[in-house]
Amino acid sequence: MRPGVVVALVSASVCVLGLAPGPEPAPLPSQLADTGGGTQLITAQAADTAATSGTVTWWDLRDGQWVQAGSAPARFGAKGLVEGQSRTQGTNTTPTGLYRLPFAFGIKTAPSGTRVEYRPVKESSWWCEDVDSTEYNRWVDPLPADCRASESEQLSSYGTQYAYGLVIGFNYDEPVRGRGAGIFLHVNGKAATAGCVSVPEDAMQRILEWADPGRKPHVAIGTTDGATAITRY
Repeated sequence: MRPGVVVALVSASVCVLGLAPGPEPAPLPSQLADTGGGTQLITAQAADTAATSGTVTWWDLRDGQWVQAGSAPARFGAKGLVEGQSRTQGTNTTPTGLYRLPFAFGIKTAPSGTRVEYRPVKESSWWCEDVDSTEYNRWVDPLPADCRASESEQLSSYGTQYAYGLVIGFNYDEPVRGRGAGIFLHVNGKAATAGCVSVPEDAMQRILEWADPGRKPHVAIGTTDGATAITRY
């Protein structure tokens, strides 16, 4: 048998057995129900709702195609992930869903090239998590009289985690008291988070340098499948 015939037969056998390489899967943002209407997106994906780790990837929409701009290992809440609309404050769960990114903040100076609003953290900077306060789920500086310090976060107390951060707009625009407050994308601490999403410091710097408010970046948080599948958001 001639060599060319052998090659043809082998190729045919591969196709028959289903071993031929298939088409590349569509980029994750292309599989989502909604990406927020902008041309930048961060995806934070875990294997399932019990997971405390996964992957954060940031994407650009270029000429109608989503292109990966960067990726990093991520950490989630110590109690995993839960549907954002049914989350309860204080459960150490990360809320799934699609959210805007209102502004950035940090104890350290903003990375060079940062275009999003960046608020420097001072000792007087707090995040109010007191459900009885008129400033519930808001940055406050200084702490108002109706917001208990025991129910809030003094941002400067988290020197590692809040070196750099981005506010995730969970329960932010019209806060539902008791659903949760202070959900951020920030720098890794020692372990899983209390509900935020965290990444290594160098990744957080790169995200801040990449994010362009004119391109309406959002973040989609979810699992690979099931009721909290990231593709539902």
